Amino acid sequence: MTEKVVVIYSGGMDSFTVLNRAVRDNKEVFALSFDYGQRHVKELEYAANVCRELGIEHKVIDITSINQLLAGSSLTDDIDIPEGHYEEQSMKSTVVPNRNMILLSLAVGYAVSKGAGQVYYGAHSGDHAIYPDCRPEFVLKMNEVCKIANYEPVEIYSPYLTVSKIDILTDGLQMGLDYSKTWTCYNGREKACGKCGACQERLEAFEKNDATDPLEYE
Repeated sequence: MTEKVVVIYSGGMDSFTVLNRAVRDNKEVFALSFDYGQRHVKELEYAANVCRELGIEHKVIDITSINQLLAGSSLTDDIDIPEGHYEEQSMKSTVVPNRNMILLSLAVGYAVSKGAGQVYYGAHSGDHAIYPDCRPEFVLKMNEVCKIANYEPVEIYSPYLTVSKIDILTDGLQMGLDYSKTWTCYNGREKACGKCGACQERLEAFEKNDATDPLEYE
């Protein structure tokens, strides 16, 4: 019997790789995306297209109302997206307070309702410098809680937690994945900006893999 899993799927290159890794692990995948008012909401269009192509059940949940509580992030408020690498302090403005704890909690609830034993989550080491809720200690503690929060234990599975986006892309390219089907840029314009931390890290990953990013840049 095929094991059921929920994949938190943003439409970006990390979660795209995680989604395809779950498919190749012969899991029955239920993809879950969230509209939390992010200015790069076009990533959800990319997510929907991929799930349609793969024949995966996909839910997009509107949780924009929580932004009444979670102010101060340049991803959701009228604050300029900073330019530069994730290592720079300015990128802290892209933190959405408690975002991943909220999303993981919802995903675990969905997993229980579907009879799924795991939630796949695409955190990686490149996020650790800026995002507290992507660090191993957070994932470990969240995993412990999710195993006892319901009668049915659910595991938080982060296959790339200790490796970089470079390594994620390496794995994806070895799987033959097409990254033109992903959106990374924090600015939700027609083309990727190439200057925000998300774009810079993506471009660095392609460069380190001696590959060309198929996305168009401004």
